Amino acid sequence: MSEWDWGRPEELSARMDGFLEESATCDKLEEVARPVFDRPLLRDLGVTGVEFAAWRSRHPAALASDVVPLRAPDSTAAPGHIYRVDGEALFAALDICEPLPFTDGAVDWVYAEHLVEHVSLGAGIGWLAEVRRILAPGGVLRLTTPDLATYVDGYRAGNPFFSRHRGRMRAAGLGPPMPSRRAFMFNQLFYLYGHRWLYDFDELRHALVSAGFPADGVRRCSFREGERPDVADLDRVLRNDESLYVEVVKQDT
Repeated sequence: MSEWDWGRPEELSARMDGFLEESATCDKLEEVARPVFDRPLLRDLGVTGVEFAAWRSRHPAALASDVVPLRAPDSTAAPGHIYRVDGEALFAALDICEPLPFTDGAVDWVYAEHLVEHVSLGAGIGWLAEVRRILAPGGVLRLTTPDLATYVDGYRAGNPFFSRHRGRMRAAGLGPPMPSRRAFMFNQLFYLYGHRWLYDFDELRHALVSAGFPADGVRRCSFREGERPDVADLDRVLRNDESLYVEVVKQDT
């Protein structure tokens, strides 16, 4: 298959959809729980938190989740059910635009890398409100998303960010070399990858406050630095040049 044309977003979108479908596979799915999930059930499974936008998590006590269900040769993950994947990790197919199948205060942490920008602002706020609901008091939410301010600075100043990012994407094998034009690099953030709403720190804080989190509790973090080192360690190196890292702790109620 020929390499895609970066200037045709619809072509890249179709390729990315196909890639996701092909990648969401495993050897064995064993159903272990059906909703609704409460804190005792999750603890029995060894789960303390949820990593969204992941088929498998590096965190040993995570429930991984994605809107694209995992498929084994003889079965496909049913939406909302929890499965043991290949006898090890846990997974549930969850749509962040729908209510989450957890009771209030069921988990101690939630992590999502480069997810919230893929839905509208309203849907994002709705999901964040659900996350706040399922977090226990003192629970940590860690979000990462492409930082609009980083892209604006790269465009205006012509600094090395764009060239570093192009090189990082190419090294990861994600398509042909990106064009070096600054306008292209800025536009691809908006029009490729299925992005629906982009954030800088103030916009993400607005979304979190609208979802019920306290404004003074929203904190900007650095790569792999945060309230819980085990959760912050989920940050991926591939995205650290472009990412905004934000955490908020749910206050006692």
